[in-house]
Amino acid sequence: MKRERLSTITLMLFSMVIGVLSAVGAVCFRALIELFGNLFWAPGVTFTHQVVASPWWFRVVFPPSVGLMAGLLIVYVIPEARGPGVPEVILSVTNHQSRIRHRVTFFKTLVTSMLIGGGASVGREGPIIQIGASIGSSMAQVFRLDPAIRRVCLASGVAAGIAATFNAPITGTLFAVEIILLDLELSHISNIVIASVVGSVVSRIFLGEFPTFVAVDFVLYHFWELGVYLALGLAGGFVAILFIRTVGLSEDLFMGTRIFEWLKPAVGGLLLGVSALAFPQILGIGYDTVNAALTASLGLGAAVALLLVKMIATALCVGSGMSGGIFAPSLVLGATLGTAVGLAANQVFPGLDLNPAFYALAGMGAVVAGTTLAPITAIMTIFELTNNEAVILPLMVACISSVLVVRLLFGYSVYEMKLLRKGVNIVRGHDVGVLRHLVVKDFMDDDFETLPENASLPHIVERICESNYPHFVVLAGERLAGFLSLRDVRGVLNDFEMLREIVVAADLMQRKVITVSAADNLETAFYRFETHHVSCLPVTPPDDPDRVVGILRKDVLLNAYRERVLKDRLLSVPL
Repeated sequence: MKRERLSTITLMLFSMVIGVLSAVGAVCFRALIELFGNLFWAPGVTFTHQVVASPWWFRVVFPPSVGLMAGLLIVYVIPEARGPGVPEVILSVTNHQSRIRHRVTFFKTLVTSMLIGGGASVGREGPIIQIGASIGSSMAQVFRLDPAIRRVCLASGVAAGIAATFNAPITGTLFAVEIILLDLELSHISNIVIASVVGSVVSRIFLGEFPTFVAVDFVLYHFWELGVYLALGLAGGFVAILFIRTVGLSEDLFMGTRIFEWLKPAVGGLLLGVSALAFPQILGIGYDTVNAALTASLGLGAAVALLLVKMIATALCVGSGMSGGIFAPSLVLGATLGTAVGLAANQVFPGLDLNPAFYALAGMGAVVAGTTLAPITAIMTIFELTNNEAVILPLMVACISSVLVVRLLFGYSVYEMKLLRKGVNIVRGHDVGVLRHLVVKDFMDDDFETLPENASLPHIVERICESNYPHFVVLAGERLAGFLSLRDVRGVLNDFEMLREIVVAADLMQRKVITVSAADNLETAFYRFETHHVSCLPVTPPDDPDRVVGILRKDVLLNAYRERVLKDRLLSVPL
């Protein structure tokens, strides 16, 4: 007991250290972004002011220039720096036992700060998450901690990074648990909370009580306004789907070109710079646009135009292989969408006198919830940014309706889609990719029940009564003819006496049989079970799909999965 208490205290102290280092990393990252921004652009109060004050050709020169430098570093030095950052962290948790190379912290910071400072239309939250995760993972690796504890350290770094970025410790904790880990033992949440709180405190020491966005004194005047927030949430779900698909389309287009990999970010930067000639607001993170929306400074036409152009701009950057997050662009899209919905509602119902800033705030939560499929994180993010409990109910309506639209019509978050493109499948909070290394032939049962296709109904009933598994492979000679289960026979039992001499197995069996090859992995079998809703699959040789060599039962596959996950998560030697 004394040793366990000591281990708990040690892990908490470890989480505090990770929180400090991750927050320092986040502060340095922000400072580097400002440094590069001031280096590339003319002086100005905000980044948009700097861009507008600079000569027009800066917009065409700097984005592709930093894209070229980043492309060379990503391709030849640090491939992990490519992309938003969050999917890469999830991948390290699911496939690499929470291991991240030590140098990721330095190079991710350098590459992404240079890109954002040069005008890339990406966010800083994803890279900060990867930086914090890298710090937590690296510390755990240095001290040779158990994989389960390393997972907690990684999540602690993520939480601290987010908390330091938004000055929001609750958001940091929820992001780490809801998006990065998807599940966690309750005993370890306290460590993530500690790291998140420490990260927020350290960022305040360096940066002060900084507001991420301008303050909005949110008020819900009438409960019938919730209908407008519901419409906003539904629209947010469709915008989230469109955003995810646009990013995927951009990736496909760049992947299909014959341009060198190291040159693709420069091409994306050039397209971005040309677009910025007409819309300078799309360069950089985009928080200037959010603040404009929260002060009701955007018109309806400008809001719709910025919504579409910002979406395309971010897709170009991410699709071309730049390093940068998707979370911040989602906030921008939500703010412009909310403004558009609020202003449109005022035009349709002029007597309502709705404040578009309120809908911009709710729209931010709605699009983030739909894009990440993490509604609790989205709600708490906006709540911590406003510290106004009146925003909770409208946020809940908007965020939950947005998530429902995405789940029903699309099914995946932007992070899950990035992982799917890499062959990693996250299902119900777990990575079924752990089944990829398990082969069907090692788990199939080669002692299975068979019936000839001319078996009579009395013989079929007798075999069903004798068998522990009432599933039968129906054979024509030695070849697969069909599949028969108790459900197929049940329909003729009421007329058993009349049909006993007439009906045979061929009359009752399912002729379209879903099978799996003995050489397939259990992940393939898993998706056969999920897609076709069957409880067992006949197993065939790779070179002969009409011959059955065994049966794979769903409960056997699930047991194999549980054992593999348990093996990966068992705690070994305490700290």
